[in-house]
Amino acid sequence: MDRSLFLSRLLGPTFVAVAVGMLINRDAYRGMILEALHFGILFYLSGFISLLAGLAIVNLHNRWQRDWRVIITVLGWLMTIGGIFRIVLPQVAIAVGATIYGGRASTIVVALTTGILGAFLSFKGYMRRA
Repeated sequence: MDRSLFLSRLLGPTFVAVAVGMLINRDAYRGMILEALHFGILFYLSGFISLLAGLAIVNLHNRWQRDWRVIITVLGWLMTIGGIFRIVLPQVAIAVGATIYGGRASTIVVALTTGILGAFLSFKGYMRRA
């Protein structure tokens, strides 16, 4: 199977599940996000896991083509950079996270963006090929 299809089948449904969870349980997710925006072992581990996952994607799928597959490459690089920031510059990462998740509506915007991206990747990964 093509790596792009494999990664879109992996990331797409995961993003959809996270988005649905965020929309259904907004208060719980808001609490988790606020809890995660404090430096500690959870913050460090999220950076470590993000760095590993991002590097895995970048090493398997560093394709800068002018089609939908570039989304996977960009996600891999964003995960890598985000992981590095959480490990090396946690204060900066916490400040950025607090800015992104500062308002009550921002959780909904993040959830909808994640859901749309997940639905798109799922469609591309699972659509029937001729």
